[in-house]
Amino acid sequence: MKISITKETRKIGILMFWVLIWELCSLFINNPILLPSPIEVLKVLIVLIGRGYFWKSVFSSVFRVILGLFLSIGVGVLTGVIAGVNRFIEELLEPLIVCIKSTPVMSIIILALVWFKSSYVAIFTTILMCFPIIYTNVLHGIKSVDAQLVQMANVYKVKNKYIIKDIYLPSISHYIISGILMCLGLGWKVSVTSEVLSTPKYSIGLNLLNAKSTLETAELFAWTIVVVLLSFIFEHIFKLYIKRKNNFNQ
Repeated sequence: MKISITKETRKIGILMFWVLIWELCSLFINNPILLPSPIEVLKVLIVLIGRGYFWKSVFSSVFRVILGLFLSIGVGVLTGVIAGVNRFIEELLEPLIVCIKSTPVMSIIILALVWFKSSYVAIFTTILMCFPIIYTNVLHGIKSVDAQLVQMANVYKVKNKYIIKDIYLPSISHYIISGILMCLGLGWKVSVTSEVLSTPKYSIGLNLLNAKSTLETAELFAWTIVVVLLSFIFEHIFKLYIKRKNNFNQ
């Protein structure tokens, strides 16, 4: 308990240190348009929280991120497993994966603006940017499975679906978790960036763009803090879920 309290106190202390640095930089620059103080940003954030469009924007952005992440995880795991057990599928998908990884995010967003309605752009971009991460992690996980174990299952004529279910999936769970953790932060960055360009009616990205257009830097910082907090909450919930699941299995 004492160790836990010390750890939490240290985290709070580190956070306060950087807030103090922010405040000192703000005082030194002495221009709220360039760098507002933490107090100014907090005041704006409190005002925003009391407005209806704030919650509509937050919930809409959360929905887009969750949908994009779920679809990318589902498709990534499925194709990763298939490619891992089938060399031809791996070779077939390799050019596509390399292409997606190499394409700039802005190019993908601009193409999505041509192909989809504004409300779908963030979802599509999130899927496309997160899918290769999940796919690659799952593929590496499949290849790390003990080949002798698979051969033994084949000798005893175990069906492929049971080999995947009872041998491959338990072995790649850590690879999937690692991929998801990487995608949680990336998903938010990509989704909000897409919203800035596609400007769907209710979105955090649109509010960031409006704040920038009117030079409301404090509001710009406030919305940025909201994105960071949401990303942190997503990651914390996922880690808590994994921890409880592991404790339950033990």
